[in-house]
Amino acid sequence: MMAAAAAAALAAADPPPAMPQAAGAGGPTARRDFYWLRSFLAGGIAGCCAKTTVAPLDRVKVLLQAHNRHYKHFGVFSALRAVPQKEGFLGLYKGNGAMMIRIFPYGAIQFMAFEHYKTLITTKLGISGHVHRLMAGSMAGMTAVICTYPLDMVRVRLAFQVKGEHTYTGIIHAFKTIYAQEGGFFGFYRGLMPTILGMAPYAGVSFFTFGTLKSVGLSHAPTLLGRPSSDNPNVLVLKTHVNLLCGGVAGAIAQTISYPFDVTRRRMQLGTVLPEFEKCLSVLETMKYLY
Repeated sequence: MMAAAAAAALAAADPPPAMPQAAGAGGPTARRDFYWLRSFLAGGIAGCCAKTTVAPLDRVKVLLQAHNRHYKHFGVFSALRAVPQKEGFLGLYKGNGAMMIRIFPYGAIQFMAFEHYKTLITTKLGISGHVHRLMAGSMAGMTAVICTYPLDMVRVRLAFQVKGEHTYTGIIHAFKTIYAQEGGFFGFYRGLMPTILGMAPYAGVSFFTFGTLKSVGLSHAPTLLGRPSSDNPNVLVLKTHVNLLCGGVAGAIAQTISYPFDVTRRRMQLGTVLPEFEKCLSVLETMKYLY
């Protein structure tokens, strides 16, 4: 779940470090803006690279989650072999173009919303520390998801298509067809509710698991797993590779717990493409049908 993972990462992120003002340079505000611009561009490019790398797995996940009739009897690895055989190597990357288009507006909206919500929560509610970053990150993630959700809908529709049975010829055609045939603007928001519902347990479990792993690791093996913080040598933080490992484990556990919402979302997003779409019109109906 890109949305929940990004929200969790934003919430956990520390604010940009204070930078000394050099002679003739812009003030602190200009440097802070430059910091966020660099972070936004770096994050967007990194996101594009990461999503393109895992695009074959993501395509297979969509096919298997919605039981595409050509691949529903395959497992993950057999499907990864079968897709190129049936649709060519580029068949593994169907829908990736819409994902690439989505990444930058998603990141921009999330960054702006995060700063706005963080200020709002601090000034209006008087909450600070990790709690206010968690709340601001979650709210920013939800805002970005809602604003860019139509692109995710189109991506899933394109990824579910199989060579020779195309309903949509491309991103623009998919937008036009969904708008014309599925209730106009609201047709692009099928499956939004399970997406939002799935973000809460994902963020909560991810933060709790990561915090637990960090505390246990630093208390039982501080020399092996920890290092002095660059800001405060008296404070131990996890080494970079250990931090990544703990984050990966926390993300995997959180993804597993919130996975039913992800499957529900996919079924609702595909809508009329599926033969059983009349059983997947709402969250409760879809979950009842699936489970």
